[in-house]
Amino acid sequence: MYNTSKRNLPGLLVCLLIAMSTNFLSENYGGPQLLYALLLGLSLHFLYQNESVRPGIDFCAKTILRLGVAFLGIRITFADISAIGINTGFMVILAVAATVCLGFLLAKLLKLSPDFGLIAGGSVGICGASAALAVASVLPKSKENEQFTLLVVVGVTVLSTIAMVVYPFALQMLEIGALSAGIFIGATIHDVAQVVAAGMIFGPEAGDVATVVKLFRVALLLPVVLVISIFFGSQKNTNKLGWGSLRLIPTFLLGFVALSIVASMQILPASVNHQIGGLSRWMLVIAIAAAGLKTNFQELAKLGWQPVLMLVAETLFIAAFGLVFILSQS
Repeated sequence: MYNTSKRNLPGLLVCLLIAMSTNFLSENYGGPQLLYALLLGLSLHFLYQNESVRPGIDFCAKTILRLGVAFLGIRITFADISAIGINTGFMVILAVAATVCLGFLLAKLLKLSPDFGLIAGGSVGICGASAALAVASVLPKSKENEQFTLLVVVGVTVLSTIAMVVYPFALQMLEIGALSAGIFIGATIHDVAQVVAAGMIFGPEAGDVATVVKLFRVALLLPVVLVISIFFGSQKNTNKLGWGSLRLIPTFLLGFVALSIVASMQILPASVNHQIGGLSRWMLVIAIAAAGLKTNFQELAKLGWQPVLMLVAETLFIAAFGLVFILSQS
């Protein structure tokens, strides 16, 4: 434990320093703190090449992020969840299923392995890198699948980062309300960190709604992985259905739900809820700084045109799906 903490400390301090800097910028010059954290992180990407700080940055991008999202549950009650509506739930389910199917069809059209389409479709439709790893874990093991999975992880990170910056401003130009904007952001952006950041850039209400919608998408990882395992998995001809892959399902969902229950029951004093919410925000700023530090736009060129076309087409498809829905509801 001590050695792990010591190894993570340099990278953690780098991310914390960025977070403190963005807090100063936001308070004195205005503007969204999370966006500042992303931009500063991107500008300091060279630090991620340093072996001494890399473990801490990875720790912030994964563990601190999940803790931050889990603690964010204290701000969201069952009343908030019910406000989203059953129609939104059905839309998210259809969007995820359609995106996975689109990935499978695009792989066929581009003469790529169907496994590639399932990995890319699951990643874009559900929750980015986590979904890519989960889907790949139940598919036949091959060098090609492993390489493509890594490429997808890079691609969805870059596309999520672009969407995080573009979507909030595009929605504001279209004069979309906070509730609809939150639904769109939560239903269309790939990674959790970028969903939370984009929602907060648009506004606090949109951030809360986007987080709930996104976590509903994350919850769909379980049935999607099981279906892929049964029909396409490496163990499809046996009685095993790839249960080991379930370890990849993010556990912060349980923490988020638990704190939402606590908030709904009004067990804790309002001041404690406020402090937990503040801690959550700091964790998310640290996490998005780490995500920026890890992102290298030059790596996108290594994907090749076919995987890029597949990921971009799926990203535009799920964005169009979400946009049509929120416009039809207004």
